[in-house]
Amino acid sequence: MLTALGLTMVAAFMAVIMTRRATPIVALIAVPVVFGLLAGAGTGIGKMITDGIKDLAPTAAMLFFAIVFFGVMIDVGLFDPVVRAVVRLVRDDPARLVIGTAVLAAVVSLDGDGSTTFIVTTSALLPLYLKLGVSPVVLTVVAGLANGTMNILPWGGPTARAAAALKISPSEVFVPMIPSLIAGMVLVFAFAWHLGLMERKRIGTITVRESVLAGVGGGIGGGAAGSGGSSGATGSDRPAVAEEPGDSALTPISGAFARPKLLWFNAALTAALLSVLTLDLLPIPVLFMIAAAIALIVNFPKVAEQQEAITRHSKSIVSVVGMVFAAAVLTGVFKGTGMVEAVAAWVTGIIPSSMGPHLAVITGVLSIPFTFLMSNDAFYFGILPVLSETASHYGISAAEMARASITGQPFHMQSPLVPAILLLVALAGVGLADHHKKVLWRAAAVSILMLVVGVGLGQIPF
Repeated sequence: MLTALGLTMVAAFMAVIMTRRATPIVALIAVPVVFGLLAGAGTGIGKMITDGIKDLAPTAAMLFFAIVFFGVMIDVGLFDPVVRAVVRLVRDDPARLVIGTAVLAAVVSLDGDGSTTFIVTTSALLPLYLKLGVSPVVLTVVAGLANGTMNILPWGGPTARAAAALKISPSEVFVPMIPSLIAGMVLVFAFAWHLGLMERKRIGTITVRESVLAGVGGGIGGGAAGSGGSSGATGSDRPAVAEEPGDSALTPISGAFARPKLLWFNAALTAALLSVLTLDLLPIPVLFMIAAAIALIVNFPKVAEQQEAITRHSKSIVSVVGMVFAAAVLTGVFKGTGMVEAVAAWVTGIIPSSMGPHLAVITGVLSIPFTFLMSNDAFYFGILPVLSETASHYGISAAEMARASITGQPFHMQSPLVPAILLLVALAGVGLADHHKKVLWRAAAVSILMLVVGVGLGQIPF
């Protein structure tokens, strides 16, 4: 009975999410409450949910203050010098332009938000792509790969979801996977360099002023020859192209909130935060709380300014933190009713005993197609807990299963179910099919490499 209810609850949750019948927050609350009552939880469902909230509160705190911290860093222009440097260094060389795209996308991805990454990267570099005649598909491929690989950061989403679903610390998942992240980014840069060389060979190295300015239009939403179709805005929506490369987007986000005099302080604060984070000296939520408070006090001394800075990012805070607390309903009911144990026992019974010890690797491989065909919410809150409970019977820890589960993120980020990737191809004027033709096999290669490195270093048991 509990096995049937558990499987049906997971299927119902996934169906509601994938068919967009409800938002993830609504689905995470409504579906488990209904099935919890059907399982006979009665008024005890309140304690189950409360226990789930207690377990997930640290993760919610981490996401809250991570969004505030990186939001402030973008507001005050911390990444603007990176944009300027990339634009100046690429000059008229397609190969350097593509490498610069990977660098810029990776750096801005530190804020954990794909949409912000793609807006900054596209607004800064698309005019150069169009002027030089480089295919915008290359931009979407490289930016998508870089952001998808960086997406395993604890505040990026999937790592927090995996940790929340399995009730472990995000640092237990992420820190051991840093070598895999580095390996993944090395491969991303290798792909970027190869694509850049191919573009250099195709069009030759030309100067900006010798490129086809006439009829290009430039800017966000524009199309270009070789883009393979356009899903972006019409030409009338395009901003004018600057006379010099990059002049149109030197300060893509910060604007009136820029704090150029505090640039070195903000850079040092961010570097210190990331360094201490990897050392695991303090819980990640505590580190982000302290860093966010310092960033707000220094950059916005007035109370009203601090409140405005937080309010500017309230939409992201509410959607992400709300999702975590809603997830407490699903995890609480799933565990409290005994469904997770029942389903795990059933799965254990149908998996050949010879495959049991390899469940972590199997999960890593499955995460590639599964997270592409379904949302992260459906995978991490619906499927991962079942796989993890089953794996526990073979001596595989929840942290090891969580590490394996996040290796599919470079591939997941290319899914049409991810709004950010739809934004990217629209901004670049690229057809999603053309993006997929170039990006999917590369994303799969990055995911597999991350999994292999994790296994090779013993962070994921084979």
